[in-house]
Amino acid sequence: MHEKKFSRSAAFYDVDGTLIRTNIVHAFAYYAMNQPTLPRSAWASLKTAASIPLFAIADKLSRKLFNQMFYQYYAGQSEDRLLVLAEDLFEEVIKPAIYPGTPDLIEEAKRAGCRPVLVSGGLDFTVLPLARYLGIPDVLANSLEFERGYATGRLGKPFVAGATKSALMLDFAKKHGLDLGQSWAYSDSYSDYPMLAAVGRPTAVNPDTRLRIVARSYDWPIIDLR
Repeated sequence: MHEKKFSRSAAFYDVDGTLIRTNIVHAFAYYAMNQPTLPRSAWASLKTAASIPLFAIADKLSRKLFNQMFYQYYAGQSEDRLLVLAEDLFEEVIKPAIYPGTPDLIEEAKRAGCRPVLVSGGLDFTVLPLARYLGIPDVLANSLEFERGYATGRLGKPFVAGATKSALMLDFAKKHGLDLGQSWAYSDSYSDYPMLAAVGRPTAVNPDTRLRIVARSYDWPIIDLR
């Protein structure tokens, strides 16, 4: 897909809960259950399950804090193995979890000449198979740091979460000559309010309660892809 086909507008999509019903915890659980040995898989799975309440608390306090804590659990994972498992994860978990209305929403933006962009707090190698499947050329997502082929448990910068999404969108728009005032953004979560407010055409998708209230107060469109 060539850039010249697009107008000066873009369509930015949050992923988890917006286009698919799974989230980054589901992705990590899959990686945890598919360790090289059965004992390692069992230990990683138990560790993940035990940490879910802690993840929930961190997510309520700060999405950035949640990401920093959560991705520490990837420390020691082989980069090669994660890349291979990402393809299996897509086929077995993510692809079946794509909301029925997602393909039509993406195609609608393409027909309108908008440049589609995924903006996700998930890891880039997890999101890329979905982007390829949906025919989306651009992805703004988190990246893991690796040393000697193994994850350090730290995220590369910039972090993709909450308010930083809007800053990354602005940078992307400047780089590609796009007008955010004529662009769209889609999300299901109130935590993405900055992302939605950054564009001229925000849309709440499968919104949580707080985002639904905000969308109604600003007269933003509300759609359900489920």
